Amino acid sequence: MIIALIKERKNPPDNRVALSPVQCVTLKKRYPQVEIWVESSENRCFSDEDYIEVGISVKKDVSDADVFLGIKEVPVNYLTDGKTFLMFSHTIKKQPYNQKLLQAILSKKIRLIDYEVLKWESGQRVVGFGRWAGIVGAYNGLMVFGKRNSIFNLKPAYKCLDFAEVISQVLVHNLPPIKIVVTGGGRVAKGAVEFLKQVRIREVTPQQYLNVTYDVPVFTQLNSPDLYVHPDKNEWDSPHFYEFGSEYQSQFLNYARVSDLIINGIYWNESLPRLFEKSDLKSPEFKPRVIADISCDVNGSVPITVRATSIDDPILGWNIISDCEGKPLSLDGIDVMAVGNLPNELPRDASHDFGAMLLQHVIPELLEHDSQLIDNATIANNGFLTIGFQYLRDYVDEKG
Repeated sequence: MIIALIKERKNPPDNRVALSPVQCVTLKKRYPQVEIWVESSENRCFSDEDYIEVGISVKKDVSDADVFLGIKEVPVNYLTDGKTFLMFSHTIKKQPYNQKLLQAILSKKIRLIDYEVLKWESGQRVVGFGRWAGIVGAYNGLMVFGKRNSIFNLKPAYKCLDFAEVISQVLVHNLPPIKIVVTGGGRVAKGAVEFLKQVRIREVTPQQYLNVTYDVPVFTQLNSPDLYVHPDKNEWDSPHFYEFGSEYQSQFLNYARVSDLIINGIYWNESLPRLFEKSDLKSPEFKPRVIADISCDVNGSVPITVRATSIDDPILGWNIISDCEGKPLSLDGIDVMAVGNLPNELPRDASHDFGAMLLQHVIPELLEHDSQLIDNATIANNGFLTIGFQYLRDYVDEKG
């Protein structure tokens, strides 16, 4: 088998890669029967020379490979007929902007394995960049907070060499006694919590957070039982919540009254209530003026995330008075950091972490003749949608 690391061609350019140079060497040592090629790229966080120096072949044309490892969606013109592609295809929710991609994959009889649906029996995802989205998102939240209040100035994460420099940017400052609320319990929220602990911000319980005044910066983490309540239930019932989420109400405003910074990392869908509504922002009891919306669900859990922002221009301003998007850092506004590709700000760290998960869990399964893990994550094969993804039939049959 020949595995190729392909160049990222989606705009804006993504600097991440599925395997670092040292991980390519590890793969070759573990699986001598596997050959690995790297497609030449000027944007990748590891240069062509980084791979060449450790003995990995770098080529301008990798079309003869068997398996193509990418990160973002591959443009239709760069798909190779009859091959196997691993990527985040962003098609499983019938995203309109990738309809042509899935149509082309089927017409070219490509085997599409989507990282997003590589899952254990428990439903937990096998690989992902959520941890780094959480880390960078929490850092960006502090960066925007310091800028808005003119109390400290942090270098953007993408201008830092690595995670260590990001941490050092914060540790040189004496942070004021701010209160930070983190929402969610998955990889994204865990990454945010990891970062806050690394920069020595004290964690407190939700009850302490609501009722105690501190002279140091603190944060609390809110999971579903803290965020939502059912009008007719006194005890939390997880199975009921996941089945009947629309019956629940958000109790997040209790925390908004005492928070300076919101870091949102929840998984959200349209059956769940939002954390708050736009009308709540007009209340004098809604205190936060900076929201790091790592989840970045447009018009979702944070209703004023009306669009994703970019790494170069990360702040969306929301004018409370006019109830529409306004200038960032305005006195009568709230600032939302809603960057959609946060891990790309620390691409070397994020790529190495992702590659470690691939090496441990995915590559061994890929080399097996029969793998339930791989089969369950295969959206299309030999021109057909697989059984688990037949619901996409109307999506691919619809004419764009």
